[in-house]
Amino acid sequence: MDIKSKSKYLVVIWALLVSFGLSGLFSAFTNGSQFLQGDYVKSGEYGYQMGRFVSLLNVYKLNSMSKEEMKKKITVSDEEIEEHRTRYGNLGEQISNINMQYEQQIQDAKDSGNKTVETALTKERDTKIADITENFNSDEHVRAKIVKEKEKRVDEFYQELEKYRRQFANLERAYKYHLEDADTGEVFTNLNLKEGDSLSDYMNSKEMYFVQDYSDIQDIYGYTGSYEEFMPYNEVAEAILMNQNRNFIGKIGLSKNAPANLQAIGDYKYFQKRQVLFIGYMIASLGALIAAYIIARRKLAIVFGTFENFKPVYAKVPLDVRFGVMLATAGFFLLSLTLISEQFVYYNSDIFSSLIELLISMAAAAALLAFGLMQLKTMAEYRNDFAKLKDDSKKSLVFKVYQAILDAFLIWSIGFQLIVLMGFVFFLGMLAVTAIYDPGFIVIFGLASVVIGLPLLIIIMKKAGYFNKILLNTEELAAGKMGSDLPVKGKSVLARHAADINTLRNSVKVSHKEQAKSERLKTELITNVSHDLRTPLTSIITYTELLKTPDLAPEDRDSYIEILDRKSKRLKVLIDDLFEATKMASGNIELRKDRVDLIQLLQQALAEHNEALSQSSLHLRVSQPDHPVYAFVDGQKLWRVFDNLIGNILKYSLENSRVYISVKAEQDQAVLTFKNVTKYELGEDLDELFERFKRGDQSRHTDGSGLGLAIAKSIVDLHEGTLDIEVDGDLFKVTVILDKMS
Repeated sequence: MDIKSKSKYLVVIWALLVSFGLSGLFSAFTNGSQFLQGDYVKSGEYGYQMGRFVSLLNVYKLNSMSKEEMKKKITVSDEEIEEHRTRYGNLGEQISNINMQYEQQIQDAKDSGNKTVETALTKERDTKIADITENFNSDEHVRAKIVKEKEKRVDEFYQELEKYRRQFANLERAYKYHLEDADTGEVFTNLNLKEGDSLSDYMNSKEMYFVQDYSDIQDIYGYTGSYEEFMPYNEVAEAILMNQNRNFIGKIGLSKNAPANLQAIGDYKYFQKRQVLFIGYMIASLGALIAAYIIARRKLAIVFGTFENFKPVYAKVPLDVRFGVMLATAGFFLLSLTLISEQFVYYNSDIFSSLIELLISMAAAAALLAFGLMQLKTMAEYRNDFAKLKDDSKKSLVFKVYQAILDAFLIWSIGFQLIVLMGFVFFLGMLAVTAIYDPGFIVIFGLASVVIGLPLLIIIMKKAGYFNKILLNTEELAAGKMGSDLPVKGKSVLARHAADINTLRNSVKVSHKEQAKSERLKTELITNVSHDLRTPLTSIITYTELLKTPDLAPEDRDSYIEILDRKSKRLKVLIDDLFEATKMASGNIELRKDRVDLIQLLQQALAEHNEALSQSSLHLRVSQPDHPVYAFVDGQKLWRVFDNLIGNILKYSLENSRVYISVKAEQDQAVLTFKNVTKYELGEDLDELFERFKRGDQSRHTDGSGLGLAIAKSIVDLHEGTLDIEVDGDLFKVTVILDKMS
């Protein structure tokens, strides 16, 4: 056998040893805690089985009681009564909600003349109101409802209990227990103790695989008496069972006399076999790594020198392909290590089948290891040669493809047109070459030139002329000459470019108009602020001077002081609103968001204006869904939005007109609409209504600050929502849209 053959065999042996050894280390990290921690008692499988048995033992034996007994132990606390009573708000809120739920339905029945439906709905509403009222008047009324609910949960618990009885019976055959209530002395056991027998005669290593104190089971496995992990949770039954607070002492053991077909016994036997196999596997893998180390130390040049033969060929592969292959190699290598370790972690009685799978997995792992080391050795050379790495990166397939696409299709349509043009040119060129060698193709070439070549030439010339016009127009625009718009012909890139230049020109024109408008609005803002602040300030100065008058009558003095108080408060409101509007517009405000019911928040805002609404001649119509509509918002800030909008309705609505407020849940959005008929004629530019100190009353005779809509819009914008205004004649509509929570 020559030296080259020996080297190849040595490399194969070394790769097999390293693969087997690494699989052992890999398995030690993933499965070591399962088998190397000690006996079966400390394993997760045993802990789970014991926890399940003790949990079911508590339910079926230790704390066992009949359904009727459990129902007798049902208690209702004052906190539960209060929670049930106020679950949907206070008495007023609940009655108000019920009235609103039925108001529209009863009105519709009245309008349609359906007396039967009207009577039925009225009776249903009154019954609910009476029931809610009784909830707040009688604790016993509420207590009876809660007891009924809990009794239903007890019935459900005992239905579930029957499903697990067979499972507990099997566990009871495997586990033996002798437990005593430390307080009452009551004994629970499934041992056949005879008179004179000692517990140690049964609970010993001869009769049991393991024996544990009941208190140790609680400490080791963290058992609390709850069955939640092993049975469907029932909070009522859980509370009653746990409330017994029984203190048990005694022992539980896994019986050696239990049938072998029981899962608990089978798991123990299976664990023993796997543990022995795993320990042997760890020793063998450690030996394999030591042997591989010795070979590598003595024959290092032979082992790693073999890889040099493949390096020139592998270096020609593009860098990105090499990197992808290396990642795939690492992934498949880890998979092969997993397959090797599984042959030792999971015991298989079919030894021949396991041996075949082991050999295949080891061969695959060895091949992948050798291939991976060769790749790593090649990649490692880039550590000291960054220029070579950069150069090879530019030669990678991904970079080349990317660069080609980027250059050819920087503008997609141009790239596509170039490809089509090149295709036609190539086609005409092929026809020309063919015509030279075969005169019979001259006619075909002539027809193709007329049908394809001439139209292409005309199209190219027209495109060039259009492009020249665009260039000249762009130069004029750059020089500040607005000029006329370019003609937009078709949907080509040049047409879109011409349209973009037109848009840019129009944007400049609009910008000039907006600048002029901004100057006008700035002037109006200063004028309006001056007017609204000067009016109460003038009154304050005037009446202050009057108060200085000697011998002023007491009734006049009181009247002047009252006016001063009213005007100063008016001035404070204006200044506060202006300050808040400025903060809102700058975004310099912190939102304290929470889950808020928009319907309830709207009702609170309406309640705040209830007196003003009652005294006005307006007819309010509110429509909302029967269920809450939740949003993640700052409730205090959003209440201000509703308050401002309702305040505007009271100030600017036409007398004896209807006002409509609606709340709708549409998919993932909550939509609130406020509609009223205005008493003042509104201008065409609705956006100006959002400007500060802008009022629907141009004469500025109302008490408003002109900041309500500006503040409201800023708050909604901060919540990433929208506030829009629509005007149809004298109909004024505000729509608020917010993201809804489920």
